[in-house]
Amino acid sequence: MSSFLILYGTGEGQTAKIAARIATAIGERGHETSAIDVRDRPDSFALDEYDAVVVGASIHVGEHQSEVREFVAANRDALSGLPTAFFQVSLSSASEEKRAEAAEYVESFLTETGWHPDRIGQFGGALRFSEYGFLKRLMMKRIGKDLLTDERDPGGDVEFTDWDAVDAFAADVAAFVEGRLGVVPDAGDDPTT
Repeated sequence: MSSFLILYGTGEGQTAKIAARIATAIGERGHETSAIDVRDRPDSFALDEYDAVVVGASIHVGEHQSEVREFVAANRDALSGLPTAFFQVSLSSASEEKRAEAAEYVESFLTETGWHPDRIGQFGGALRFSEYGFLKRLMMKRIGKDLLTDERDPGGDVEFTDWDAVDAFAADVAAFVEGRLGVVPDAGDDPTT
């Protein structure tokens, strides 16, 4: 089977959680996966050890993590020789009214880095009110006001990630890589999971 790198940047942990879910879903198809925070890459890290790469980043104050942007820009040529995917995590992706804004963040990232991934996913993030100080809590309630409803307690943490969409993205990425590399999932694996 193939080896997948899921490299991500995260602010408050939701992108890491999504990266882990993608790694699990791809791993269930019989592939080897490594989910690594871009800031925690081992000294021996090398892209040529992987058959495919998935990069994830979240949006904070209109920007992706600089470490992710710098990694992609510095490794653009190596990435262009591999099957690749990019996923973005943002509150804008969770809001019907702000999806165009979320797409603009993706376009900006791709323009800045000069990278052209084969697959792109956009997922809603989370509000971690339990981790915010007073001022940040007020600011985040204001930013997320169109997403917070009576069913969602703004005093507690609120997750907007569509996990079915994450699973579908992982399956699509795995199927694309399998097709591109001529890899067939194990007979016991269900390629739709």
